[in-house]
Amino acid sequence: MTEPSARKRIWGWFFFDWASQPFNTLLITFIFAPYVKELMGDGAAAQSAWGFGIGAAGIVIALLAPVLGAMSDISGNRMRWIWVFSAMYVVGSYGLWWAAPGDFNLLLTLTLFAIGMIGMEFATIFTNSMLPDLGPKEEIGRISGNGWAFGYLGGLVALIIMLVLFAENAETGRTLVGLSPALGLDAAAREGTRAVGPLTAIWYVVFMVPFFLWVRDPKPVRAPKGALSKALGEVWGTVRGLPRAPSLFAYLGSSMFYRDALNGMYTFGGIYAAGVLNWSVPDIGVFAIIAIIAGAVFAALGGRLDSAFGPRPVITACILVLSFVAISIIFVSREGVYGIPVGPESRLPDTVFYILGAMIGAAGGALQSASRTMMVRQANPARMAEAFGLYALAGKATSFIAPLSIGFATALSGSQQIGVTPLIVLFVIGLILLRWVKPDGDMDHGAFSGDDLRIARAGGVPE
Repeated sequence: MTEPSARKRIWGWFFFDWASQPFNTLLITFIFAPYVKELMGDGAAAQSAWGFGIGAAGIVIALLAPVLGAMSDISGNRMRWIWVFSAMYVVGSYGLWWAAPGDFNLLLTLTLFAIGMIGMEFATIFTNSMLPDLGPKEEIGRISGNGWAFGYLGGLVALIIMLVLFAENAETGRTLVGLSPALGLDAAAREGTRAVGPLTAIWYVVFMVPFFLWVRDPKPVRAPKGALSKALGEVWGTVRGLPRAPSLFAYLGSSMFYRDALNGMYTFGGIYAAGVLNWSVPDIGVFAIIAIIAGAVFAALGGRLDSAFGPRPVITACILVLSFVAISIIFVSREGVYGIPVGPESRLPDTVFYILGAMIGAAGGALQSASRTMMVRQANPARMAEAFGLYALAGKATSFIAPLSIGFATALSGSQQIGVTPLIVLFVIGLILLRWVKPDGDMDHGAFSGDDLRIARAGGVPE
């Protein structure tokens, strides 16, 4: 069988972003989360419960991510792990069909959601660790940016399908364009909106086919005896050695906070708009389309800026934009905009929130792409899956802090606006720590072995 060309391998890798993006777009942010708010009735209660559920899944991911990455480096078989976690993605997302009004089980719903989210996050660890295999160092930023942009487009197409054909308004029973839900689904039972779970699962199954056909992993070997204990030992050794790699240490800390804040924006954006601005699911869908288009455009643009100037300036600019947005969100409500009172029929709050959504999408897309590239520059080239496991740990070590702190702040204050204030603090901490991150990492600080240094300077990956 002919080996796929380099171009096909890159496109196959892109298709993971295309296939997996609807979990973020449709389930975490724009369709399913606002639907949960509708079922619960109370925006603050829904925001709090959503925070606790996602926070619990984040703890599991944080604990297991680096160990699984190290085991993958030892055995050399990333594809096997991707298959396993893809199955979790599909089962968890499909199961959300049973979140029905009148028979809504919050605990079961959050459990299924967590299974899908854990599958998505762990599959992402192993696909991200393949990034250095796809091209020379100077091309990695562009490849990463194009992958994010392609993923955003996939999320956009899936969202449009949901809004046009399935997701019904609770009051009218019609979709965004005035149609009844497709396939004879019952609007009264909210089957159109609940179809977001099966659609997300089926979408993933279909569009992962190019990934599995075209992406190749280094030849797998049988995992050695005691692989788990060895992986735990290597992870612990890497963690203990982080002070000898100050740039990597600072970057993991910085990204831990700013990515958590960004994920908080994505996670609570839909619930926030539903509760504070009284938006319906179709209203939030329009907001999502604007944010996703901006994200796709600026992920690709950010990838080119990344290749030209390096990822650090791109990350810095994006954090500043998102910090401004985090502050602004607090001052936009149905009653006023930046302290200026508005009437109940005013569209100004909606317009401002659309603009803020475009800024979130633009800065968020470029930030995630550049962050992935920066991790490649900081990582030990001989332990790339372990490095992205640590990267996931950094992203999840506080990932439960953002949703849990938002959950507690919302529960204590009874206000969704006050509830999102922890995001501001997280962005600021991430920006401060970024000043100690070197553009090309710790190659000259004795953090890597001689063989690792030769691999890194050659711009390659280990055989």
